[in-house]
Amino acid sequence: MRIPCPYCGERSGEEFVASGAADPQRPTDPGDLAAFVDYVYLRDNPAGPHRELFYHAGGCHSWLVVTRDTRSHAILGVTAARDAKRERPR
Repeated sequence: MRIPCPYCGERSGEEFVASGAADPQRPTDPGDLAAFVDYVYLRDNPAGPHRELFYHAGGCHSWLVVTRDTRSHAILGVTAARDAKRERPR
């Protein structure tokens, strides 16, 4: 898998560390223990486009949000995490 880093250009996937879903929503009610358990331990496993966090450990040390098709591993888009936070879908 090749990932186009916005700072370093296209790089081997071996330079990156995957860190899971990019859009988990923290529960707003601190008393809802079941919601916090789901937030911490349960993740979707979608077939198709999925936004994930990657850390560029072998390059610029930036956090990136990578939109990847989980069926083919095709990279559909890459954004710096600090920019993606502003445009995060709700």
